[in-house]
Parts: sequence; C-alpha cells; structure tokens
Amino acid sequence: MSITKFAVAGATGRLGRHVVDVLTERGHQVVPMSRATGVDIITGEGLAEALTEVDVIIDVASWHASEQEAATEFFRTSARNLHEYGQQAKVVQIAVASIVGVDKATAGFLAAKKVHEELLLSGPLPVRILRAAQFHEFVGQLLDWQQGDVAYIPALPAQLVACRTVAEELVGLALDPGEPTPGTPIPEIAGPRKETLAEAAALLGARRGIKVVGVDGSGMPDAELAAEGAFLPSPHAKLAGPTFQEWLDTQS
Repeated sequence: MSITKFAVAGATGRLGRHVVDVLTERGHQVVPMSRATGVDIITGEGLAEALTEVDVIIDVASWHASEQEAATEFFRTSARNLHEYGQQAKVVQIAVASIVGVDKATAGFLAAKKVHEELLLSGPLPVRILRAAQFHEFVGQLLDWQQGDVAYIPALPAQLVACRTVAEELVGLALDPGEPTPGTPIPEIAGPRKETLAEAAALLGARRGIKVVGVDGSGMPDAELAAEGAFLPSPHAKLAGPTFQEWLDTQS
C-alpha cells in the first residue's frame, strides 16, 4: 500500500516543525496535531477527527520538563491514546522519536522516555522507534537556562545532531511499513563528531558574548553513566551532518 497521509503529534515542537516540513516537501498530506491546532493527545480532544483516513502517526510530542514522574504520566497517557484512537482509525503504524542510550537510563526524563518506548511497543499497532542523539538546538537552551555572562555547562560527552537530520531519518522510517526483523537493533541517528556539551556551548557562547565554563554533570540524572559515554551512539548508529559548528554557521 502507498502511505500518503500522516498525522504528526507534537507538530509545533522543536522536532515536529521539521517533520512537518520534510513530509510536506516530499508531497505527503500532513495533519499537524498539537494543542495549538485543537488536538490534545492527552485529553483526546480532537484526536479522532484528526486521525480520519491517516495512514501513519509520527509521535514527536514531548513533555516540557525533566521531572520523571510527570513525564512518565504524560508518555503513558499519550501512548495509550495514540494506540486506541489510531486503531479505531485503522492507522497502519506509529513511528516515534526516542533518545540514544535510553535503555540504560535509571532516572529523570530519559527513564520516563524508556517507559514510553516500552508502552508504545506493548500496544496493538506496529511501532517503529528512532533513537536520536541530543539536538544541536539543545545547546542554546542550556545557555538560555543560565543568567549572566558566564554559563556553567556539563562537560559530558555528546554526539550532537541537527533536528532536520533527525526529521528526515524519522520520516524515512515512518514510510517503511511492517515489523522490523526480529533481533534487529533499534535504529539510531547521531551527528558526525563527538564533543562535550561544554565545548559545543563555548562555540555558541562566543557568538553571544557568554563565557562557558565546563563542569562535571553531578546533580544531573545518570551523570556518571553519561560521563562514561552511555548516551553516545551505538556502533550501528547512522552518523549524519552537519556538525554543530557547520550548523551554527547556517544560523542567522
């Protein structure tokens, strides 16, 4: 069958906007789902209508804070609703963006995301997962969270990737119907260069007139695991540019 109509949960978010762009550029019909468009995947408001004649749901909706319990509850409800309403609408499959290394997480947002994967995989519809490394766009957020002209950023290893690159890979996965071969590892996408969050932040900080000081990640969930490289891509990951520096050069 040819897949033509997509519903994107979290369509107005950081990754969702790129997913909508990629689908539109490739000539697919897109139903953007977010509270801004009158669709709430938590309460179910507008969801049945939005999924009318939809072939595939792409789920990039995320919780806005890192608190584990609240994030877990959000993902639990969204997974249940997307399966329930999706099944009623005869959706073929759900494709979802997750996070590299999430299977090793024990705390915080990543642990909630790990539960999200498990809940989606246990539902009635086939689910395809793409685990992505931390986004280039996240570095600016790290600087935004700190006031003043000095920012203390964790010197934790990362292999940052552009949101647009993730969106292209996720759309490709969503267009591939059917179950993955048993035993196949969950696909991963990451950037081409390993660096620390502090190193990347220093490049952006130089443009903003902010001095970046690298610190250890203590106080962050699973900081020790992160320092050991637990959230770096696996050997089977696809690595794709641009690098953080190249991406930064294209930002106005």
